[in-house]
This record gives sequence, C-alpha cells and structure tokens, in this order.
Amino acid sequence: MISRPFFTVSALASLGLLLGHAAQAQTVTLPGDSLTLVGTVQAVLDANPALTSLEEEVNAATSRVQQSRGGFLPQVSGQATYTRIDPVVKLQLSPDAPVFQLAPNNNYDAHITLQYGLLDFGKKEASYNLAESRRLTAADQINVTRRDLAYSAVQAYYNILFVRESIKVQDAQIASLRQHQREMEKRVEGGVSTRFDVTTTQVRITQAENTRIDLQNQLRNQQVQLARLLHKPEYTDTPVRGTFAYQPQPVDLNQALTQASENRPEIKLAKDAENTATMNLRVIERANMPTLGVGAQFGAKNGYLPELNKIRPNSVGVAQLSVPIYDGNKNRNQRVEAQATIRSLQARTQDTQEQIRADVRQAANNMDASAARYTNAEAQIVQASDALTRAQARYRYGVGSNLDVLDAETQLAQARLARLQAIYNYTLGQYQLKRATGEQIW
Repeated sequence: MISRPFFTVSALASLGLLLGHAAQAQTVTLPGDSLTLVGTVQAVLDANPALTSLEEEVNAATSRVQQSRGGFLPQVSGQATYTRIDPVVKLQLSPDAPVFQLAPNNNYDAHITLQYGLLDFGKKEASYNLAESRRLTAADQINVTRRDLAYSAVQAYYNILFVRESIKVQDAQIASLRQHQREMEKRVEGGVSTRFDVTTTQVRITQAENTRIDLQNQLRNQQVQLARLLHKPEYTDTPVRGTFAYQPQPVDLNQALTQASENRPEIKLAKDAENTATMNLRVIERANMPTLGVGAQFGAKNGYLPELNKIRPNSVGVAQLSVPIYDGNKNRNQRVEAQATIRSLQARTQDTQEQIRADVRQAANNMDASAARYTNAEAQIVQASDALTRAQARYRYGVGSNLDVLDAETQLAQARLARLQAIYNYTLGQYQLKRATGEQIW
C-alpha cells in the first residue's frame, strides 16, 4: 500500500486553487533548495549507521571464511622448554665405581612441530562452505537494507514536496477568499448584497486557515522524519527540491513477475538461509567420520646417554587415525534437527515467493488506479471549470447566490487537488513497483 500524507476532509475540500495554474501544465517545480531526489537518497545511504554495521558484519564473516581455509593448510608451531629436576636417579655399581646418573638435572628441549590432516572425509570443506554461505547472507542483507532505506528516503522526499505544494495551494485559496470577501463588502456597501455573503466567506477563510495549520504541522513532521533518516537532528527545514510530473509508463505484469522472482533480495536471503542450513547438515553428517592425520617434530634436546648434558638433534614422526565409535545418538539427533530446519526454510522460501508475486500485482494495480484517477481528475477539472464559469455569470446577473460560486470554486479545487494527489500516488507507485521487482531504486 502506497504511503501518503494524511488529509482531513476539510483539507481535501480546500486544497487546490493554485493548481489551477501550476498543475494545469501537469508539472509542479520547486526550485531554490539544495537536495534533489538523487542527493536525498545518497545522503540517507551515506549517513545511516545500519549500513556500516552490516558492512562490518560482512568483514567479520569474510574473516571467518579465511579462518576456515586454515584447516586445509599444515599447522606449524615451535616450542622451547627448560626443566630442572631434583633429585635424579643415580647408580653406583660398586664403591669404587663412578656414580652413574640416568638423567640430567638441567633439561633443554627446543623443537618445531608440523601437523597436517591428511584425510577427514570432507569435514574441512563442509566447514568452509558453511562459512562462505553465511558470508553471502551477510552481503545480501546489505542489499535489503539499502533498498529499504532508499525507499524510505523517496517517500519522505515526495511527502515533503507534496505538503509544500499543498501549503502553496492553501495560501492561494486563502488569498482568493479574502479578495472575494472584499468584493462582498463592497457589494454590501452598495446595497447589492447582504452581510450573510460576507459571513459565509469568512467561514470559508477560517476553515482554510485551520487546514493550513494542519499542513504546516504535517510538513514539520515530514522534515523531522527526513532529518532522522539523514541523521541530521539539527535540521528544522530539510533542504529538498524537485518536481511532481505525471509520467506514465507501460507495465508488463508477466515480465515484472519474472524480474521479481530473479532479483528480489528477499528471495536471495531465503535461498541463502536454505543453503546455510544444507551446509550445516553436511557438517553434521561428517562430524562422526574418521580422520587421518600425520605429524613430524624436529628439534634438539639433551638427556641422551652416555653424555647426558650434550644437546643432540632429534626427530619424531607420527600418523594418527581417529574413529568415533559411539556418541550417545547425539549426531543422529542433530541430523534430524538440521533436516527439519531445511524443510522449514523451504516452506518459508515458497511463502516469500508468493508474497513477492502479490507485491508486484498490488504495485501494478495501484499504478493503474492512480492513472485512472488522473484521467478522471482531468475530466472533473473541465466540468468544474465550466460549472464555475456558469455560477459566476449567474451571480453577476443576480440569478445566482454567493454560496453557489463558493461551492463551484471548492469543487474545482477538489478536482485540481485530485489530479495532484493522483500524480503523487502514481509517482510513489512507480517506486513501489521498482521495489517489488527488485530493481535498484537508486
């Protein structure tokens, strides 16, 4: 559903006299400010810390991928130790024989150890794939957040333009009503009209002023919203400029549905979640597989007979096979859980696809309705203009009332406002369709 500013019934009844001139050309330009639509969206994206947070999450996920790569490489470590032993075993075969010491008091050992997993039946590869899947999910989440922020910026931008133009319309209506009041006062002085006509016009002026107050408050609230998106709380008058222009575009529903199924980031996130769950199942399936590793150690130490204190080079080689036998059915239950998670995510993906198709159809329907309302508003303007001309003529010749003229002006204003509202809705509908199809908003 397209978001739009809220207007009271009295606002809808009174917004529009200025549109008789500005909207007649079907385009309303607001010059003199600083931020265009492109600049507004880019400023929102640049200022929002949520994107920075997500980018750091991607960096962290990338680091975890690199960590998982370490399992494919040998592990090398060095160690040096000194150990003092007291007492040590000494032997003396006879009273006249020298004392024979079995171990030195001061023990030195320095070595380098090399370890490498030779065979693990895909454990390291499964862990790497799981880490990479999580990294892709983090990256795709950035796209979703950027799109949502851009769409929020577009809404806030056009809301401000719309309310600003509505205030101009209201100002023009108030000026017109005051001019009409002065004319009525002259007619009263000339004895042609009664005070009732003046009072009726004053009531319309008061209603129009109340509506302008509501619009000013709405503009301030919209500026606060955009300032929040820009993270500029000091802004009291957010500087934006732009145009409202009715620019219809053809919509191929089938093509839009195909594009949405291929490009919507929600689909990518749903499939990422499925893939991550599948990779997690692969890790669990390989957790109880045997592992075969080899290792070697090279170094130097003392303590070798017969010269206990002489440091000699030494080496050690080892091969180790580890076979899990029984884990209390833990791994089997983990598989059941992982498979249930996969089925749940598959159902969620299907639901997401159906929701996306509904989003596309709703966006297309909203654009069609706005286009139809625009065409209808054009016809209403022609009809209301003719009615106003006739009411003014009748009033000049004394066969019509002042109230007839005021009602005709109100109807014309409503028609012109309806055209502006249709342009506003259609413009946001175009961005709604872009969002629904996964097209980049900016």
